[in-house]
Amino acid sequence: MGTFDKKVDAYIGKSNEFAKPILNKLRTLVHKACPDVEEKIKWSFPHFDYKGMMCSMASFKSHCAFTFWKASLMKDKYKVFSNVKESAMGHLGRITSLKDLPSDNVMTEYIKEAMKLNDEGITQPKISSSRSKKELIVPDYFIRAISKNKKALKVFDTFSYSHKKEYVEWVTEAKTEETRNKRLATTVEWLAEGKGRNWKYEKK
Repeated sequence: MGTFDKKVDAYIGKSNEFAKPILNKLRTLVHKACPDVEEKIKWSFPHFDYKGMMCSMASFKSHCAFTFWKASLMKDKYKVFSNVKESAMGHLGRITSLKDLPSDNVMTEYIKEAMKLNDEGITQPKISSSRSKKELIVPDYFIRAISKNKKALKVFDTFSYSHKKEYVEWVTEAKTEETRNKRLATTVEWLAEGKGRNWKYEKK
């Protein structure tokens, strides 16, 4: 059976008025499509887990966002992801009203596809991670950003597990979209220069 988390209730309750119907709608769609989904608050916003991380939602000052954890592995049959601007957090773009959401049928189909990926144990492709080390889960938006800069991608690819983790955690732990985007931009810049996350403190 699925679970509802009171912390998610509180999150929605504290959100701006425009965001409440959006968040409630998304929440309802996820639970209808995936009755066994479990709600959790991670990184300060609601996540929906089903045999691992599946999707999440968040509200900001003027818009909401919804993210599929394994979007890069999804077919995107209705081109929902491909129409989203890179600056927008999440895979549905900037959601300012219920009209910005895909139809219920499309959302349900996408959620079920995300479920299937977790059912089959399909994981995100690793970026040259060593078999002898733990797997580092790198968000799709992080991979997409550094992939735009060949130097940044090459440096990240050759970094040790700990160095990669420092950058990924720094970006994902940002409490606001603005902060996350700034950190992501800085990450790409520093990686392109061959710098580690804590390069300022490294011994020369």
